Amino acid sequence: QVQLAESGGGLVQAGGSLRLSCKASGSIGSIGSINDMAWYRQAPGKERELVARLFTGAGIDYANSVKGRFTISGDNAKNAVYLQMNSLSPEETAVYYCNIGMYTPNYHSYWGQGTRVTVSS
Repeated sequence: QVQLAESGGGLVQAGGSLRLSCKASGSIGSIGSINDMAWYRQAPGKERELVARLFTGAGIDYANSVKGRFTISGDNAKNAVYLQMNSLSPEETAVYYCNIGMYTPNYHSYWGQGTRVTVSS
């Protein structure tokens, strides 16, 4: 069984920055070959939306609203994915979830429990 643990959320003022981290862990042999890593967010009363996604050995996608301000990075050796968020606005207050897709050997997509980000005006 694979578990994802997020950290780094909290309260920040508008214009500030936060760095989210997510690390996968599990029993020996449960961590497979990582195919993709992503961050999603869900604001109160809204649907969950993709923020950024990274494909191992391939490209990166960002939501238009975060381009130029957010940076996703991954460390396959550590089974970790990060999200650097700059110039945050109150509208980005949400629960942020990490998602990692890996082959174990079949493809599975795993979700973290979420970390809350609150941006004050």
